[in-house]
Amino acid sequence: MTTQANTNAKAKNLGKYLRGVKSELKKVNWPNKAELKNHTGVVIASCILATIVLWALDTFFGFGLGLIIR
Repeated sequence: MTTQANTNAKAKNLGKYLRGVKSELKKVNWPNKAELKNHTGVVIASCILATIVLWALDTFFGFGLGLIIR
């Protein structure tokens, strides 16, 4: 059973939390457009490299397993 006081306390806590979130977001050092493009390029290149490495390992081990099974 919730009381009016309990509901008000929850609303105050939520308001305090949201003010804290807003305050912390003002402190964030957001990247500019050039930095964002650079970081995006690094992430895409890393994903492509990881994909190639995993594909190569899968092919190598698949070939090796095929030789063992025969």
